[in-house]
Amino acid sequence: MRQTVSFYLNGVLQHVVPASPTQTVLQYLREQAGLVGTKEGCAEGDCGACTVTEAALDAHDNVSFRAINACIRFLPTLDGRAIWTVEGLSADGQALHPVQQAMVDHHGSQCGFCTPGFVMSLYTMYCNGKVRPVREEVLDHLSGNLCRCTGYRPIIDAALDMGNYPAPEGATMAQVQGWLKALRDAATEPLAITESAQRYWAPCSADQLADLFLAHPDATLLAGGTDVGLMVTKQLKVFPKVIYLGNVAELDVIRRDETSLYIGAAVLLNEGYEALVREYPEAHELWKRFASMPIRNSGTLVGNVANGSPIGDSAPLLIALQTRVVLRKGNARRELPLEDLYLDYRKQDREPGEFVEAIKVPLRDPALKVATYKLSKRFDQDISAVCSAYALRLENGQVASVRIAHGGMAATSKRATEAEAALVGKSFDESAVTAAMAALAADYQPLSDMRATSEYRLQTAQNLLYRFYLETTGAAATRV
Repeated sequence: MRQTVSFYLNGVLQHVVPASPTQTVLQYLREQAGLVGTKEGCAEGDCGACTVTEAALDAHDNVSFRAINACIRFLPTLDGRAIWTVEGLSADGQALHPVQQAMVDHHGSQCGFCTPGFVMSLYTMYCNGKVRPVREEVLDHLSGNLCRCTGYRPIIDAALDMGNYPAPEGATMAQVQGWLKALRDAATEPLAITESAQRYWAPCSADQLADLFLAHPDATLLAGGTDVGLMVTKQLKVFPKVIYLGNVAELDVIRRDETSLYIGAAVLLNEGYEALVREYPEAHELWKRFASMPIRNSGTLVGNVANGSPIGDSAPLLIALQTRVVLRKGNARRELPLEDLYLDYRKQDREPGEFVEAIKVPLRDPALKVATYKLSKRFDQDISAVCSAYALRLENGQVASVRIAHGGMAATSKRATEAEAALVGKSFDESAVTAAMAALAADYQPLSDMRATSEYRLQTAQNLLYRFYLETTGAAATRV
């Protein structure tokens, strides 16, 4: 077993023994590497001041560049990868990178605190070949970066203009690919770290993972860390045992068979949602409003489902679509409907040592009418007050089947079975929908909290059902 984390930092190979398995990338960069351009703003992945660029190999050995939040990403998860900070974009005496020069020329910085994060998000776009992006691409890639003083217009202008500068010097794609292949070939055994009374394992196969979790059912399973990272940085929790899923290639798989779309536990949110949207285009807005680009570049879709948060945005749609979860314990597997996984707040139908290996989403039925809506105070980077999802099948104007699910309305993401019963077998008209809206009061008794009152949640859930009716029947074009 290896205890040393090996990765490239600004083009230079590093071999590091972490101070602890949950030492963040940001802590390492600022406190050990002396790279203080990467800032700590929120320490929870919201502001983007800590953004760095990560490069990793995909299943076909192609290099993927991703903007990630260094503040909630644990250092050991960089093993076998490469990262760049703002200091690595141009060497002393060299011209600024086009992204940097465009920011200067368009006055995209004022106090400068957030600027390195913006630069790195744009640098990631540049590395991925989006040298001349359109405005919507820029907004998507900057969804995780907040600026308190400059305003976004000059930053967006810089992004739209960065392709008009001479190409930069630096490592080529082939060189980066060579670095990552060499790291992979040199890693002849899995990473296993014991530091500060904490243990960390990074198994390389699904069998190794299953055996480890069976032997250590009290361990915390780590995928993207977008939730676990906050427990460390905000709640100051110490995790004695951590098992990382990100090196298990068998779990980083998306496949489509005759009946379902299979998404493994290590598939990132962006890739998982992209596959889901190909099957269900109605999920596109939910995808783009799910947290931010850096969060979707670290977190996993199955991790969001397995986390089981009552305000998780993925579960309502997946429940409405009759998604099933694949659970594994040792060599044994079982499946169950996603809604049956959630028993109560943070309680699941999983045995000790059992984990969610994948989800299986049914393929699109052309007759199925689908919609999902998210209500939050901000468009980007905000947690839902209510997230609703619908899957409806009509036959001769009557409701043959319907599944309605909500997040933010109960202790778990939960189906609205009373509202469903009020619709099934009825003509899909104003009368039936009004009855179903009233039935939602029997399905949910939502709480009041910092995001919304109970009354607001119930009323908006009812209104969203009516909106779905209007859009589905063509009575009104309410979709923006």
